[in-house]
Amino acid sequence: MAEVLVLVDSLDGNVKKTTLELLTAARQLGEPSAVVVGTPGTAAPLANQLAEFGAGKVYVVESDDIAAYAVAPKAEALAAAAQQAGSPAAVLLSSSAENKEIAARLALKLESGLLYDAVGFGADGTVTQSIFGAAVTVQSKAKGTPVVTVRPNSFAPEPAAGAAEEVTVEFTLSDSAKSAKVLDTVVEEKGSRPQLSDASVVVSGGRGIGKADNFEIIEKLADSLGAAVGASRAVVDAGWVPHTMQVGQTGVTVSPQLYIAVGISGAIQHRAGMQTSKTIVAINKDAEAPIFELADFGVVGDLFQVAPQLTDEISKRKG
Repeated sequence: MAEVLVLVDSLDGNVKKTTLELLTAARQLGEPSAVVVGTPGTAAPLANQLAEFGAGKVYVVESDDIAAYAVAPKAEALAAAAQQAGSPAAVLLSSSAENKEIAARLALKLESGLLYDAVGFGADGTVTQSIFGAAVTVQSKAKGTPVVTVRPNSFAPEPAAGAAEEVTVEFTLSDSAKSAKVLDTVVEEKGSRPQLSDASVVVSGGRGIGKADNFEIIEKLADSLGAAVGASRAVVDAGWVPHTMQVGQTGVTVSPQLYIAVGISGAIQHRAGMQTSKTIVAINKDAEAPIFELADFGVVGDLFQVAPQLTDEISKRKG
């Protein structure tokens, strides 16, 4: 079987869940191989996890230059791995903002087709995409070695033993890739909640919460489920929560197993960011709210009564 290359995303020496999803998805297209791009020493602590989820090979592309410049070095490093692998069946990346730019640059270098926001694969290599703000689902094929970004939570990670044979890739950064230098890096403070973009459960609050102080209702419900916390654009625009929590076309696109929308009417830009969620639950006092058109389960009621009762009931059952 032809190799399928998977760009590894990691944090603090651990492989991100999105990469484990990609390794699982890659098995539908061929033999999964991981590609670790980073500074020297990045790959070593990741090997066991990559082997556990089926990576037959681990292509290691390490250089101090990769962190010194923005995006372009990663695209060149991934291209070098693809060329060394021969003719891989596909190259998969998770659908983050940075990875989409890497994917575009890589497709140009490989003279291959580029497919964004995949949510499924067919046995014949057909890619199912969620496009136009998730309003349309299409089946596509790309020529050459397809470069595909995959939406988080589109595949459930499944372990499968792999040899994880380390393959060193020689890499020299071109002068053109050094045009944007990284001068400073600020590490975002992480709380105890999951990251919004790849969380399996998300609870979001909308304008219906009334004021900033009431947002704790959303946070308590999320914490009872071990969920990430999101918000509609109206809440962000009001200054009640930071933009990093915004779910929607101009914010974060999510695709969790469970999405709970509390006090959110369901404007089209918000729906574009969450409507590929597997199960959608809506709580809104307006029975005509557009969010109910998407919801698998809907509660027409006062969120100030429904959400706390739901939180209490979840806490009791967990206890």
